[in-house]
Amino acid sequence: MHISTHAQNTPDRAAFIMASTDEVVTFKQLDDYSNQIAQLARARGLQVGDGIAIFMDNNKHFLEICWAAQRSGLYFTAVSSRLTAGEVEYIVKDCGAKILFTSDYMKEEADKLVALLPDMVGMFMVGEASDGYEEYLPARDAQPAEPVADETQGMDMLYSSGTTGRPKGIRRKLTGNAIDEPDALLGLVTLLYGFDDKQIYLSPAPLYHAAPLRYNMAAQQVGTTCIIMENFDPEQALAMIEKHKCTKSQWVPTMFVRMLKLPEDVRTKHDTSSMQTAIHAAAPCPVPIKEQMIDWWGPVIYEYYAGSEGNGFCQLNSEEWLAHKGSVGTALTGILHICDEEGNELPVGESGAIFFEQPEEAPGFEYYNDPKKTAESRHPVHKNWTTLGDVGKLDDDGYLYLTDRKAFMIISGGVNIYPQETENLLITHPRVADVAVIGVPNEDFGEEVKAVVQPAEWSDAGPALEEELIAFCKENLSAIKCPRSVDFDQELPRHPTGKLYKRLVRDRYWGNKDSKIV
Repeated sequence: MHISTHAQNTPDRAAFIMASTDEVVTFKQLDDYSNQIAQLARARGLQVGDGIAIFMDNNKHFLEICWAAQRSGLYFTAVSSRLTAGEVEYIVKDCGAKILFTSDYMKEEADKLVALLPDMVGMFMVGEASDGYEEYLPARDAQPAEPVADETQGMDMLYSSGTTGRPKGIRRKLTGNAIDEPDALLGLVTLLYGFDDKQIYLSPAPLYHAAPLRYNMAAQQVGTTCIIMENFDPEQALAMIEKHKCTKSQWVPTMFVRMLKLPEDVRTKHDTSSMQTAIHAAAPCPVPIKEQMIDWWGPVIYEYYAGSEGNGFCQLNSEEWLAHKGSVGTALTGILHICDEEGNELPVGESGAIFFEQPEEAPGFEYYNDPKKTAESRHPVHKNWTTLGDVGKLDDDGYLYLTDRKAFMIISGGVNIYPQETENLLITHPRVADVAVIGVPNEDFGEEVKAVVQPAEWSDAGPALEEELIAFCKENLSAIKCPRSVDFDQELPRHPTGKLYKRLVRDRYWGNKDSKIV
């Protein structure tokens, strides 16, 4: 169960097809290219346990780099293509990557990284290489397409940001297994979702996200052909389902919203009847949206709740959801516990921190270089109970419902945004006395970022200061973290100890006091 197996048995079958160009990469090509990049890493001195970073758009070379790391015992860190150079620098240095792969599509920020990352043993750019980078294709093609002598499983090291701002890597111990040894995700995609070598999987999301990256690789491991969209477009997604007769797919709820908002004649002209399993996760899906999707596509919608940390997995199918609307499912791995702030277990129907219990002997996840955050993820008594920081409740049948978000994390279009970093920047502005950054309702993306600012001088409050503060953020942060609007308050609600009552600020915009999820 590996791309190398399919390269031998069905060499000419498509491992993936790029949606916009129809370019096909076969399993034989993917196998050869990944071997060449693995050889390149060894030639630059990387050994088992070392790491690489990928700062790249969705292009045809992304997955071959990941497979190179998987078959040579390397950690591979996929970095969001929406980050600024400074944010990329932090992640690359924190994960200890020795080689950076990027593309000329990322040129503006990638060019700044040359000076910021002077200790890399290799910096490669797909396309026309900027100064400080080597051209990717000549470097790859100079290497033999033979497996490295010491093949062993590598794995991803992805970043899950915390409420204190800076993202933290989730690093698991390398298994030492053979490259074709099955893992837990492989069991999920085959047994639960029916992936095999007869399926066509549509992937509409950025490959740097955990789910698209892992599911594409798991799909290819069992011989599924993947359709990789360079960027999500709702009509193109429907056209791809019809054109390739896609049977599997994975989405975030905002993609459902955008497809449902297409004009009726556009939405219905594409045949989506081939779709057997449409998986969604990453953000809560509004009940009316999911109802419409089931009405449109039939009972093929599957949902799961999990994190990059891999500490538990909840799921449910369409029939279960229709009987438990709003739920994210029951636990397939891990045992669910809902606890109060002291760690006491709560009765059915009461909201509290969501913990997953794993066997005592199971290796728990750790946040790299952050023992404090790792400790905070553990239950105060049961150290094999871990939390992602989310709040929820269980019903009598054991179905989980999310009732809040971890520490006011903002989820916009399926992307997790942590407001502390934006608050930390805005408070440095000379005309800002205090600030709260929150998520407010957005019809298309679920939430959008808003800053509520207490100006140093109340007379400054107004459109000019709003424009100035948004521009200030855009100069220092990636656009996704920047407020789309700024409101002004004469005094933000703070406790005498200094604690900001952010819920009081946020509730003005949400209204619903029982649930923080729309």
